[in-house]
Amino acid sequence: MNSLPIWFLRVSHTQQLTPHMTRITLTGDDLRGFSLKEADQQVKLYFPRPGQSRPLLPEADGSTDLTAWYQAYSALPEDERPWMRSYTIRAHDPASDSVSFDFVLHRHAGPATRWAMNAEKGDCLAVFGPTDYFARPKPLSASVEEADWVLLAGDDAAVPGMATIIEALPPGKRALAFVEVRDGADEQPFRTEGRLSTTWLHRGADEPGHSDALADAVQAADLPEGGGFAWIAGEAGIVRRLRRQLVARGMPKSRIDFSGYWRLKLTQDDAPTAEDLAEAQERLAEAQAEAEGRVS
Repeated sequence: MNSLPIWFLRVSHTQQLTPHMTRITLTGDDLRGFSLKEADQQVKLYFPRPGQSRPLLPEADGSTDLTAWYQAYSALPEDERPWMRSYTIRAHDPASDSVSFDFVLHRHAGPATRWAMNAEKGDCLAVFGPTDYFARPKPLSASVEEADWVLLAGDDAAVPGMATIIEALPPGKRALAFVEVRDGADEQPFRTEGRLSTTWLHRGADEPGHSDALADAVQAADLPEGGGFAWIAGEAGIVRRLRRQLVARGMPKSRIDFSGYWRLKLTQDDAPTAEDLAEAQERLAEAQAEAEGRVS
């Protein structure tokens, strides 16, 4: 494996999980010896442009300089530069040297949805990570272990990451999950040793991010006594709203892990908004405070 964790993997299997989600399993020699240490492990996926048999990426050349590599990637001609998206590793199988990713099949298909809908055995995808560059200030497993109970909330895009957390819950750990999907056909079973209560919310034909169902359900929820930990993910505006609600109810910011996976009318190729920049600055401040032991 390169010093920078850049892998070129090929599709070995596809599986339709629900009408709007498909699982794609990839394998490759770079995965030999790989181990998945945390739930909700995020990586960057690079999707080939039309006409490319594999994504065109700069050589790592044994370097550990992420900045230099990313500058070389950004310098590629736009019509040749692979699309980049953030995804969670849904599963890892050491026996077959494979990893799986679950793709939401959006109505307005972007590059990730288009690739997933047409993926065939042998198709190539590039993966960057897992890496300490993307690591949380505090391991997720430690936050879950320390909490008296866990709250999980998100939309369709959050289901893969949420599922990995649920599967990794310590035996008997109390957890409440609120999941917004289009309808009952998009519900999935969760396997866990924790004490999980799941509330599925159906937004109908509405586009994700336009429904108030998730925020309203979490706001109305009767939360357990004791110190909780919350993991919320999905459309960035809804995630910010959920976080504000939990803080208003007395949950310390340091006990809320939040990720805006996507933005209404914007993609990861678009420039960050003022809210995105403010959120990034707040995350940085909290990470620094955590490192210095100043966050309660």
